Amino acid sequence: MTSEPQRPRSRKPLVWAGVVLVVAVLAVVGVAVGTNVYSSNENAKASAAPSVAASRAPSTLDAADLSGDWAIGGDSEAGYRVHEVLNGSDVTVTGRTDSVSGSATVDGSAITAATVTVQVADIATDSAQRDSYFRDSALDVAAFPEATFTLTEPVADAVPSGSGTTTVEASGELTLHGVTKAVRAELQVGLSGDGVDVSGSVPITFSDFGVQAPDLGFVKVDDAGAVEFLVHATPAS
Repeated sequence: MTSEPQRPRSRKPLVWAGVVLVVAVLAVVGVAVGTNVYSSNENAKASAAPSVAASRAPSTLDAADLSGDWAIGGDSEAGYRVHEVLNGSDVTVTGRTDSVSGSATVDGSAITAATVTVQVADIATDSAQRDSYFRDSALDVAAFPEATFTLTEPVADAVPSGSGTTTVEASGELTLHGVTKAVRAELQVGLSGDGVDVSGSVPITFSDFGVQAPDLGFVKVDDAGAVEFLVHATPAS
């Protein structure tokens, strides 16, 4: 009796196993590459919130004659603070830049007008990859290179004399990503060196400004954050 020749075993299970393995490897590589593109450091070094108390120097100004126009510039900084979850870890991220300019008007001890402009493209964190994503994808700095805060109401009794520090609230408009919204900021004000230092924080919701907070699977950034600043103003004349 002649036995029938054995048919070759199907290779489909082996082929499908190979496909699944390749897909799994590509998925792992994709997550790894994506993580590196967004951030190369899971333990981002968050900067402390700027404050007048931490930065001021003895004043060289005549506290009895502070009225006039002031220029905002050197020794100023601004940026943002956000919370994100990166690969399951809570991370606080702070971005900073000293590309800050503006002007203010003081009448006695009151700040009657002020405008502060920040070059958003210059804001940097501790990760160049994260900065690239925020600049190009989240904030679109090519189209919206600047963020601006404009005071909309005078702030009375804002500028103290001597080494004193005042805490006041300021109403203004923040323009970010081409959108302008009314905001309120709590400010610290104190004379410092050849001028006056003003520090503060403005809570913001990114979606209010048309900014999509990153949500890339391996990283999710909160929609709420804060704009932080420490500006140094000196008499314009």
